[in-house]
Amino acid sequence: MKGTVVVLDQIAGRAAAALIIDGNLADFLIDPPQEAPLQAGAILRGVVDRQMKGQGGVFVRLPDDTRGFLKQVGGLAPGDRVLVQVTGHAEPGKALPVTTRVLFKSRYCIVTPGVAGLNISRQIRDEALRDDLGALAEAAMQGAPETLGLILRSVCRVAEDDVIAQDIAMMRDLAEKIGNDLEGPPELLLDAPGAQELAWRDWVDPIPDEVIDTPRAFDQLGVRDMLDALRGPSVALDNGAGMMIEPTRALVAVDVNTGPDSSPAAGFKANLAAARALPRQLLLRGLGGQITVDFAPMPKRDRHVLEQTLRAAFRQEGSETTLPGWTPLGNFEIQRKRDRMPLSESLPQ
Repeated sequence: MKGTVVVLDQIAGRAAAALIIDGNLADFLIDPPQEAPLQAGAILRGVVDRQMKGQGGVFVRLPDDTRGFLKQVGGLAPGDRVLVQVTGHAEPGKALPVTTRVLFKSRYCIVTPGVAGLNISRQIRDEALRDDLGALAEAAMQGAPETLGLILRSVCRVAEDDVIAQDIAMMRDLAEKIGNDLEGPPELLLDAPGAQELAWRDWVDPIPDEVIDTPRAFDQLGVRDMLDALRGPSVALDNGAGMMIEPTRALVAVDVNTGPDSSPAAGFKANLAAARALPRQLLLRGLGGQITVDFAPMPKRDRHVLEQTLRAAFRQEGSETTLPGWTPLGNFEIQRKRDRMPLSESLPQ
């Protein structure tokens, strides 16, 4: 299967979407179970609770006795009402990560309360098109509060002007209404987008060659088999090498092995393959937090090339990731944002 294909189907009665690029599963989304906590993207009215000394933040009371943790202290006092957005997944028993930097995101634009200005995606390089889009954006935002900013996304390069204008108007109206709704107890004001809405919104670069939504599409295109391969820890790499990805309570442990290759360069080759594959594997498995990689033995002089490969791979994947580097014992540490529910929880066996 060549090209970029979006597949829409259901699993266990829940809407799901798969992104397949050149026959490989590049991303997968599924609506959370009904009992799951609030998902990333949900916007709520919260009430500031007590400050957590030494942790640089405060707890926020959310609906249904849920707690959020806000990494902000200045200008907040217990009892203040705040507009917050869930930014990621929390492990059971922990507070949801939230932020006051709320974004109203759609397929063509992002409205940014509190961050004024009009911006256009850098991926749109045609200067004439940028000028036209800038004029369109200014017209669509005319009369909006000065505190509302706007970002036009890269997919605007292939969209009709009236479609973009309607999208901006809808997001602007939503941002204004919710921004003025601070009175009252904790409340969910805008739920997180579902899996297929999120796919339509965010899987735009590259623009899909085809969208398939026929019955049993996952079975016909092998998506279920691809998902089954993610249930185990083993990941096959080139030339018989492999890596094991095993989440624990404290961290995600990754072990890279050369397999049957016993040549002097085997470790370096296996490590490069693992570095290129790791970001996509973490994304598909929904894994984040602290990640410790035990790379195969290789000369220390090759570490720089391996680090460059890792950074390029994570940059392309697009997640919020920090690479602290090598530990005294020779492992490599990575910190990746927990931006979605782990696949083991969202799609249990």
